[in-house]
This record gives sequence, C-alpha cells and structure tokens, in this order.
Amino acid sequence: MFHNNTNTNNVSISVSDDESDELGRMRIRARRKRKKLGHRRFLRKLLLKYWMLLIIIPAAGLLLFEATRIGILKPTLNSNSDIETRNDRVDRSTPTLRKVAPSNLNRLDPTTHVVGGIRERCLKLLPPEKLEHLDIPMEKESSSVPVGEVLYMSESDTSFVGGDVALSQLRTEDTRFNLFTGNQTFEQRDKSFEVKETMMVHCGFYSVNGGFKISDEDKSYMQGCKVVVSTCAFGGGDDLYQPIGMSKASLKKVCYVAFWDEITLKAQELVERRIGENGFIGKWRVVVVQDLPFADQRLNGKIPKMLSHRLFPQAKYSIWVDSKSQFRRDPLGVLEALLWRTNSMLAISEHGARGSIYDEAKAVVNKNKAKPEEVEVQLNQYKKDGLPEDKRFNGKKALCEASVIVRKHTPLSNLLMCVWFNEVVRFTSRDQLSFPYVLWRLKAFKNINTFPVCTRKDLVNSMGHIRKAKPLQKLI
Repeated sequence: MFHNNTNTNNVSISVSDDESDELGRMRIRARRKRKKLGHRRFLRKLLLKYWMLLIIIPAAGLLLFEATRIGILKPTLNSNSDIETRNDRVDRSTPTLRKVAPSNLNRLDPTTHVVGGIRERCLKLLPPEKLEHLDIPMEKESSSVPVGEVLYMSESDTSFVGGDVALSQLRTEDTRFNLFTGNQTFEQRDKSFEVKETMMVHCGFYSVNGGFKISDEDKSYMQGCKVVVSTCAFGGGDDLYQPIGMSKASLKKVCYVAFWDEITLKAQELVERRIGENGFIGKWRVVVVQDLPFADQRLNGKIPKMLSHRLFPQAKYSIWVDSKSQFRRDPLGVLEALLWRTNSMLAISEHGARGSIYDEAKAVVNKNKAKPEEVEVQLNQYKKDGLPEDKRFNGKKALCEASVIVRKHTPLSNLLMCVWFNEVVRFTSRDQLSFPYVLWRLKAFKNINTFPVCTRKDLVNSMGHIRKAKPLQKLI
C-alpha cells in the first residue's frame, strides 16, 4: 500500500504483518536447503576419501574383542610348581570351564577397626624381622591342669552287627554313630563331660574298618608335623587357595596339609590343578582320603577340623582354615598373637551376627541348613540339661564362628574337640550350636581367646563356597 507524505519527499513502503512472515519463512527454507545440500556434498567427499577406514576400524575392533575373550578363557600355566596362584572358579552353567579369579584373592592389606577414636589393626602381629626369628616355645609343665591324659575308646566291630542291643539303641536315637565314631551311649556322653585327671572318651578312628583311610606315605609325612595349618574340601565344593603372608622361618617349620576325597580330586583335575609327584600342590601337601565314613560331606569335614590331634599325633599346635578361605598370615605369628601372648589354649572367632544358640537355631532352620526336627531334638536336650539362654560366657559372646580355629594340642583341648565332635555326630553338623554347650558342660575352660570378627577377617581372604559339594553316595 502506498502513502503520499506531503511534508517530505521520501516515499515509505509499508508491508503487512502476514506478508512479512511469509517472506521470512521463505528465506529460512532457502537457507536450510542450501545448508543441507552442503552437508550432503561434504559427506560424499568424506566417503570417497575415507571409505577404507570405515571397513578396517570395525573389523579391528572385532578382532581385538575376540583376542581378549580368548585370553581370558585360556588357562595360564605357572612355571613354578611350588607357587601356584591359579585359584580360579568353574562356571557350572555350561560344560566349558571358565576361569575367573576371585576379587579378593592374594590380598595382604591389613583389616583395621577404630578403638577409642584411633584406627588400629585388628590382628597385631610382630614386625617382620621378629617373625623371622620366632620359634616354638618350650612346653611348661603345670600342676593346675585338670586333665593330664585322654584315652580313646576302642570297641569291637561286633557291637554294630544287626540284632545287637547297641544297634537297636543306635536306631532309636537316630544318630550317625558308626564304625568310625564308635557307639556313644547317653551315659558315656555324660561321663565325657566329668573332667578328671584321666579321661576315656570316644573320638573317632575306633576301628580299622571305620574308614577315613590315608596312605602310608601321607601318614609318614603327617607324623613329622609339629605345627600344622590344615584345610579340607570334600565333595568337590571348593578350590584350593595357596597360603600367603608367611615368613621364611614358618615355611621351614610349619606343615600345610589339605584333605581331599576322590570327588574333589577329579574336580580339581578338570581345572588343571593336579597333585605333583612329591604329593604337593604349591605349598599344600594334598592328602587324598579313601572310604569316608559319612554320607554327609559336612560331617566328613568335621574330622580334620576337630580331630587334628588324632591326625597329627606329634603336632603341638594347629590352625584350621575352612576351604572357602585363603590363609594370609604368618602361622607362627598368629600363634604368638592369639595363644602365646594371651596365654590361651584355644582361639576362635566370635559370631558376627548372633550371640545365643537359640537365636542361631532359628537362623539355621530359616536358612534350610538343617532339618527343623533335628534342631528341635538338639535344643530340647540342651534345655533338659539346663543350658542357660545367656548370650555371654565368661564375659565373652557365647556363640562362635568356627571357620578359623587356632589351638595348642593339650589333653584338655583334645578333650574339648572330642566331645564337640561327638555332639555334631549325635545331633546336627552345625557346629555353632554345640560349641557353647560343650564349653558350658566342661566348666574347665578359662583360657579361651574368642577374638572379634575383624581379627578373623584379617587372618583370611574369604571367597565363599565355589560350588555345591556332592554327597558321598554320588561317587559311584
């Protein structure tokens, strides 16, 4: 629309708002089209110039991935047969063996906790230079020891022949006593807690036909052990973890013995962990046991755990480590810190979660670790015997966690282990339930070091169980 201005000679052109917007949109569309065409031309130039790289880079990435995957699956062989750290896991979902190193394997860093506002190490070992010169102390005779000698019962195999009164009682009580354990009656059980100078108790190994057979070569080696660190894996449930953190002195003075059955032997051979001609895998002397006495592999595991004084008759000290753990401290240093320094006969870890066996019994049932009726029979007997529900024993937590046991082999500690073993045979294999009861019944143990959980965590690297252990009857 045109306007004449009489006051000026200028002519102004006015455009309506709708027309202005349309012109603007046209300009924007034109710019976008030119820009789009420019991008296309640029991409065409790039494709013509670098088309080979677009093919090579993805192919190289694929090759790199495959090489990495193959490197993980391929087992690494250690040229040094005495230091084997191939403690890998087996993937049970497929027949292929996949090896994955546990995340906390071979960790030596100390476990600490805060005491009075100051962070301290949980296990206070001697400095390395003192550990190298540490020796086993001379035994001191003490007239105040309540038990001077423990004799082990021996029975004839005829006591288990069908129709015998003892066998009838055995079936009535529904226990797992057999030719290995002997047939402990309730009267004999009560007498085993009556501490006196000379004790006569059942303690396994009562018959040559009882099982748990060991070769003469292994027996000869075990006879020479004065200090022993032992573990066991029955049923193929766990791998073998090499001990670490020991001094050179301990390597010369301490035996490391691992007990296997044939199931574990075959499972370990599948991951190329084989026993050498000298009987060793790394630092462990591997003892393959024949003819295990129980179908329950957990119960078989209690034999080396609790009866080390019978397996190593010349040993003065022993340290038990569950197969799910890697022992990572100097054994003589551990004995000094937990036994010699505290004048203790036995050291065992407090339970981390609970303090009463009655609370533990509920947890055992809830987690399906034992049959409810078995636990009920055991607790009813303990209540009948008068076991209090106290969560403290001699000022310490009553409930213990027995994955690590450090002890001096004396008549009194041997007695404790024998009666404890008989309890897990009679009732359930959950040894936490019977340990407080055994201490309460013996009434003779004052020098037990129940150390805190953080100390136990400093002693071992815990891996957890690798796979479910196979029952003995599946060996066929």
